[in-house]
Amino acid sequence: MKNNRRYWGLIPTLPGAALAQVVKEAEAIGMEGLWVPQLYGPPFITLAAAAMASQRLKLGTGVALAFTRSPLETALSAIDLDIISGGRAVLGLGTSLRWWNEDWHGVTYGNPLKHLREVVGIVREIIAGAHSGKIGRFEGEYHKLDLSQFKTLGPPVRDKIPIYLPALFENGVRMAGEVADGLPGHPIWSARWVANEVKQTLEASLKKAGRQRADFDLNVWAWVAIDKDRNRAIEDARATVVFYAGFTQYEKYFAAHGFGAQARAVSDAVRRGDTGAAMKAVPDEMVTTFAIAGTPDDAREQVEKLWQTADSLTLAPPFYSLDLGKVAGYQKAIAETFYLS
Repeated sequence: MKNNRRYWGLIPTLPGAALAQVVKEAEAIGMEGLWVPQLYGPPFITLAAAAMASQRLKLGTGVALAFTRSPLETALSAIDLDIISGGRAVLGLGTSLRWWNEDWHGVTYGNPLKHLREVVGIVREIIAGAHSGKIGRFEGEYHKLDLSQFKTLGPPVRDKIPIYLPALFENGVRMAGEVADGLPGHPIWSARWVANEVKQTLEASLKKAGRQRADFDLNVWAWVAIDKDRNRAIEDARATVVFYAGFTQYEKYFAAHGFGAQARAVSDAVRRGDTGAAMKAVPDEMVTTFAIAGTPDDAREQVEKLWQTADSLTLAPPFYSLDLGKVAGYQKAIAETFYLS
């Protein structure tokens, strides 16, 4: 990989032959790893298939919903992926939105960061000790488990699988610095947010926990649309910004950047089912603040800013409201601009 920089890719679930091709190409060009998000099915199945088509790539859940399966099932899924891949699993766990959890999955959301911290602690203990048969009981606020009679058939590949916790706001960054091995940054983070709020919060959190910055991986994600026609790139990235602005949970984040009124207008339009109004509510400046959209030179300049703070990057093409051919074209442009040149 160019300049020994560590790039990850973001892939969806694909038919077997197409998935194998994408995975092999990512490995051939020297990428660090691949993330599979939980949008909407669980990522472990796709990652297990990716493990069969690769030898070196790290394989991460980017991210798995932490509350929709029991901590035991989450830990065992991570262990199985690690066995299949020969020790290449990375377990990304996130809270997602309240209504995704409560309305779609019928599970308790509670205080999301407190709940997530509890899940991480239980998952870590199961991964480390499930093969011993001596785990015992967990008496948490959200999970009460009796695993005193539980024992896996054999030991795991590793007794510690890296756990990454995503964040949008400072409290999530702070918790990741305290208890996680890495942080997959929210793809809607702006370069300013990464350089200021994220950097300061993370470094303070690691210092307070007595941890070294070198032992933590800040993996910054970004939506990237590269086109010789800058206006076309911006237009194609607009729906991705609209998607996030439509969630009232994110309104204060957009407001912190001076786009609170626009985010409220998007949210109102989404509730009315007026897609056209939602798109019109997002000006070009808002698109280029929260996504990298422009010419190859524009993209290089923006990505270089991210490298001033990030340890690794995940560059993904926008895919909301775009057909698969256009998404593939933007993925190719990312590769040509950052991986192959």
